[in-house]
Amino acid sequence: MTELEETARRVRRRVLGMAFKSQSSHVGAALSIVEILVSLYFEILRTDPARPLERNRDRLVLSKAHGSAALYAVLAERGFFPASRLEEYYADGGSLPGHLDRQSAPGVEFSAGSLGHGLPAALGMAIPRRGRVFAVVGDGECNEGSVWEAAMLASHLKLDNLTVIIDYNKIQSFGRTDEVIESNLQERWRAFGWDARRIDGHSFEELLGALRAPQSGPKAVIADTVKGKGVSYMEDKLEWHYRSPDKEQYEAALEELG
Repeated sequence: MTELEETARRVRRRVLGMAFKSQSSHVGAALSIVEILVSLYFEILRTDPARPLERNRDRLVLSKAHGSAALYAVLAERGFFPASRLEEYYADGGSLPGHLDRQSAPGVEFSAGSLGHGLPAALGMAIPRRGRVFAVVGDGECNEGSVWEAAMLASHLKLDNLTVIIDYNKIQSFGRTDEVIESNLQERWRAFGWDARRIDGHSFEELLGALRAPQSGPKAVIADTVKGKGVSYMEDKLEWHYRSPDKEQYEAALEELG
């Protein structure tokens, strides 16, 4: 197991612990983006946990903020705050809300919850060109018109410091993504003037290759992922958009993850 794979395993264990302790939802949505966030924070982003507000830092906007448990776990692994703070996730009086608040913890760049807002915010962050900006959006979120308004402007401005990563886990709130609205994601992003490529979103090799590739304008990485990745009874199941594991399920998931 590589160092990145081991980090991803630890992050998944932390995500499950947070979901079990808080009995909160969206564990499947958090597990699908683990490799994406680990790739960004451990290999790609120019950011310093000791100086989280450095002016020219790279920024990450998690637009699908219901997957916040994964971001909190990765930020703790990266050293932005002590892992003990993960106990405060989704807890009464806790400091880590279920949807993101920029004031809640170092490293959280944008308050999010309502879908479709993250890419427009990332676009605004990219315009001054003080660093690179990455936005992680959900595939169902791409049904939002505000995503495409931002996409049009980004290509018009030729923002070569802006990258969107689409978590294409193929399940949204009420069904299979392509049954709700057929996506054709790669073709659609290309039609809006973006360099769009489709990869395996759980392969560090493919993620890093796509994220490191040079760009002359905005780039879209369509990452094929699995909702609930890493826990067999959760994988590709709609109900884990909403459910939280009970004690038996939690222990079975930890055993499966090693």
